[in-house]
Amino acid sequence: MADSPLALLRAHARHAPWNARGLAAHVSALVDSAGVRPTNASARAAPSARAVRFYVANSLMDRPDGVGTSATYNYRHFLQLLAIKLRQREGSTLEGIKREMRDTTGDALERRVAQSLAPVLLTGRPGAAEMDDEEPVAWRRVPVADGIELHLRSDSPAAQDDTVLALREAIRSTLGRSESR
Repeated sequence: MADSPLALLRAHARHAPWNARGLAAHVSALVDSAGVRPTNASARAAPSARAVRFYVANSLMDRPDGVGTSATYNYRHFLQLLAIKLRQREGSTLEGIKREMRDTTGDALERRVAQSLAPVLLTGRPGAAEMDDEEPVAWRRVPVADGIELHLRSDSPAAQDDTVLALREAIRSTLGRSESR
């Protein structure tokens, strides 16, 4: 059982408690490595601290312990946030997710999340079992500015030329540069 997806998911509990930002970052790292992408265009793949507070305010997640900057989130909040992101990936609306969360016990929630994330929990990388027979993934390097490069996996939808140009220009704009190179 030590190597089961459930046990590996439970290992994340040792990082609790989190503040809203820490919880969002921890879940973001896990959903990023799992390749979780919502099908709903208005939903973001990676949650933010603001999203955590929104989900709490709209009863998708339990209230944290404490209030304001001293609010802390536990392992159940971690599971709830992962479940929200997983259900969004499947196309569920927030209203539908809210109904499900209200009717789902902690054990069922934990089992569902563990089952959905099993490939990344067991191997540490998404789709590893399917990727073993494939060629190694190539990375595309895109110069952005002096000392700054953007690295994109060639099989990523973001590696398309128009998206790469938009990403490069957005980064340059953030840096306050209109022209580089």
